[in-house]
Amino acid sequence: MPEVDLGFPRSFVEFANPDDATEVFRCDLTWLTSRWTCIFGAGCPGIYANAPDSGCCTLGAHFSDEDDHARVAGFVDRLDPTEWELHDLGHRDGWTERDEDGELKTRVADGACIFHNSRDFPGGYGCALHAHALATGLEPHTTKPDVCWQLPLRRQFREVDPGDGSSYTEVSIGEYTRAGWGPGGADLDWYCSSNTEAHVAADPVYVGNRAELTALMGEAGYAELVLHCERFVAAGRPVPHPADRR
Repeated sequence: MPEVDLGFPRSFVEFANPDDATEVFRCDLTWLTSRWTCIFGAGCPGIYANAPDSGCCTLGAHFSDEDDHARVAGFVDRLDPTEWELHDLGHRDGWTERDEDGELKTRVADGACIFHNSRDFPGGYGCALHAHALATGLEPHTTKPDVCWQLPLRRQFREVDPGDGSSYTEVSIGEYTRAGWGPGGADLDWYCSSNTEAHVAADPVYVGNRAELTALMGEAGYAELVLHCERFVAAGRPVPHPADRR
């Protein structure tokens, strides 16, 4: 089924961050009440046609900052060869590399992120860090690089001057569209957030991605978001996401 064109109407809500008076959340209700879900291993053809099994893990993951790298490094030390297919390679030759701009990222090996386990691996298909979290009772967002668990959610910050001499930080929570990848986004052979094939979840994004949204917004911010999303749904989702099948 086709990917919908961007530029469709969206509905947003703004509310003060209950934990920080200097911030205002601006949340995309159209996206957050949509039926998107990750379909990795359940029909996802991958962002590149020549690497269908690696989903969006083909390019490796950049780290948002030093803390992000240090957090992931702590979990890398806990992985053993039964849960990480390229364990020996990663420890022998390193699991990070620098891109052409000198930015640190996870290494690409065998055509995908070094933590990507192949379908034939006895320890399980997919991200070793994700699987480790599930096996040890952790939320996957605590073990993976920030970019991996946030996609296709996107948090952006913008300083706003309302005109009275004051200012506040606008924290937007919305859909990480193709455009968010920059010029390279148009080159992806397949992309999930606006694709009808991925809008098949039983629960809306704000429910299915509770842990991730709480990490991005805080407990109080997420609780306020839920109230707005529930009102939007109760009103019949007046501005729905066009990729939803129903």
